Amino acid sequence: MLEVAVYDTKPYDREYLPAVAEAGTIRWRFHEFRLSAETVPAARGAGAVCVFVNDLVDAAVIKALSESGVRLIALRCAGFNNVDLAAAKAAGISVVRVPAYSPHAVAEHAVALLLALNRKIHRSYNRVRELNFSLARLVGSNVQGKTIGVIGTGKIGKIAAQIFRGFDATVLAYDPMPSPDWAAQHGVRYAELPALLAASDIITLHLPLLPETKHLLNATTLALMKRGVTIVNTSRGKLIDTKALIRALKTGQIGGVALDVYEEEEGIFFEDLSGQVLQDDVLSRLLTFPNVLITAHQGFFTHEALQEIARVTVENILKLETKTPFLDGTRL
Repeated sequence: MLEVAVYDTKPYDREYLPAVAEAGTIRWRFHEFRLSAETVPAARGAGAVCVFVNDLVDAAVIKALSESGVRLIALRCAGFNNVDLAAAKAAGISVVRVPAYSPHAVAEHAVALLLALNRKIHRSYNRVRELNFSLARLVGSNVQGKTIGVIGTGKIGKIAAQIFRGFDATVLAYDPMPSPDWAAQHGVRYAELPALLAASDIITLHLPLLPETKHLLNATTLALMKRGVTIVNTSRGKLIDTKALIRALKTGQIGGVALDVYEEEEGIFFEDLSGQVLQDDVLSRLLTFPNVLITAHQGFFTHEALQEIARVTVENILKLETKTPFLDGTRL
């Protein structure tokens, strides 16, 4: 029976992963702590490790995993910027991920965040619970008629763009590898990034974190946007320079921000820190703005997505034992 060390385990991992694997095929070793140089010994004797977005899988960790007999790193997520792929290849360790567990889940969450922020639903909810039924300072605006800039038109970006077209909004898109046939079919127009930034009332990010996309939104690009623009990010936190974003919020250049990710979220998101003093001064400042709405990386968090993450992860792990090809599109 193949042993799998699961790092950064949450209750839903314990529920969904074993439910997919047939009895007697995998022995799960669930660890609540994250993978790091200090915790890598917990993988000793396992044939595979299963990791999430905040686990550290650098060259030193991979060397230790290899020495422990690990042959597979299975990411139960789409992003892989936390893994040193070159070191894994040199060590002969395969790396797989779940590239498209539920693009609808993330796209729908992006739209939900925008609507909640735009119509001040989160503020209204808190008021009504205190029996304050006043509408003062709750004026919102329509999505209909606005120009939405979708940066990144992979699976998630395409779905988000199609949803926004359903609001009767104008949708501009930017992607280094555009999909003109899809755009023509759905009434979406591609534009160069500077043009999109200048024309959009709302900008939503749907692209991976790569060296060339880190801090894509920075002091320079934020200044190119319409004054009062709304920004939505459900992709990766490091796509935005948060300090530059705060400065732009303070001047009114940015009118609203809805985030499901944060560039220094490790050790904060996915944890219950209630009753503690938040040590991240930048995030603390961001949380003080009335026109900022933040959720803790829950865009993927639907039953359908968790089931698909578990299915793809388990199938790839089992293929390690049978020495059969991994699922299409999952191997890195």
